Amino acid sequence: MFYISIVYLFLTSQTQKAPLFEPQIIDSEISIGYGLAIGDVDGDGMDDILLADKKAFVWYRNGDWKKHVMAENLTESDNVCIAAQDINGDGKVEVAVGAQWNPGETSDTERSGAVFYLIPPDDHNPKWEARPLPHEPTTHRMRWVKNGNTAHLIVVPLHGRGNANGEGAGVKVIAYKFPENPATDWHYEVIDESMHLTHNVDITGEASDNSILLAGKEGVNLLTESNSSWEKEKLNLPTDPSVGELRLGNASGQNQFLATIEPMHGTTLVAYEGFDQNLQSKELKRTILDTQLKDGHALAVGDFLGLGSDQIAVGWRLPNEAGEFGIKLFIPKSGSFSEYEEMWIDKNGMACEDLQAADLDGDGKLDLIASGRSTKNLKIYWNKSK
Repeated sequence: MFYISIVYLFLTSQTQKAPLFEPQIIDSEISIGYGLAIGDVDGDGMDDILLADKKAFVWYRNGDWKKHVMAENLTESDNVCIAAQDINGDGKVEVAVGAQWNPGETSDTERSGAVFYLIPPDDHNPKWEARPLPHEPTTHRMRWVKNGNTAHLIVVPLHGRGNANGEGAGVKVIAYKFPENPATDWHYEVIDESMHLTHNVDITGEASDNSILLAGKEGVNLLTESNSSWEKEKLNLPTDPSVGELRLGNASGQNQFLATIEPMHGTTLVAYEGFDQNLQSKELKRTILDTQLKDGHALAVGDFLGLGSDQIAVGWRLPNEAGEFGIKLFIPKSGSFSEYEEMWIDKNGMACEDLQAADLDGDGKLDLIASGRSTKNLKIYWNKSK
């Protein structure tokens, strides 16, 4: 563990801020770094980093950043995703994981896809126990969602069952209801199967009143639980794009915006502005922020600079035509991306597979956390902006 001496500075009269992120390598020997989650694993009140790596699910303790293995070699094929959130209110995250990553096999549930709930250790069992749950092939992404006193694990496959090249049956988005005793059977249901190729999800709303945004071949769907049933609404985005990554951000006033990478594993970073708090809009403005991504694969939004509206961090994992890859930050001027500034967070040092934003040191400023595929590294970018 060591600090990198190079930092990236950026200052203009427009932002009135001095963005400054100080990188720290937490692990330089990860295998792939498929997915990240942030949450308090040990109950000390500080958020830790959780990682789905090729064959192991691990967490890094906030402070010394020591690596701890939760589970490894659960399936023959790779791990692929992880979700962590405090569901039962005990101050520690509940952890679910996805594995058996075999996207070429869309029919056989033995050879493709796996979902586990990880039961944490106690005095009688020092190891995490992997509780298998029913699943679809090509398990790819998962998130926890809470509505009042009810919580669900949302799991999204990449393909519909039996699909080839995004054609065939719809992707079965599954909601697993979190039971009082997670070691028992879980009730689950298919809540959407209208898309034929999906890539990522985001959660909207407050901590206990959430909906789901689902990105895929057919654009973006909003899935909302109401009276114990799930309702779907397709967002009417200009150009009806194929969307790979998405994150919902707060704009100035009571408005929201949607950041996307288009298409899947795409080249283009886009901001859609004009949503209200219910994700309704009479007219959306589509602004293309960057067309030079290659294998764009990660987004994070947040008010890193204290501007009163969120900025967008984007990561991509392959060199573009200029030979560049890494993470950039896009900063709206006057609360809108109609005019914006951009800066490098990491240039050519992070082949970004996943990206998260969290205040890891409790200073009130969001830091960035990224995992790198070909660079095989896990980094924190400490927010030292003034």
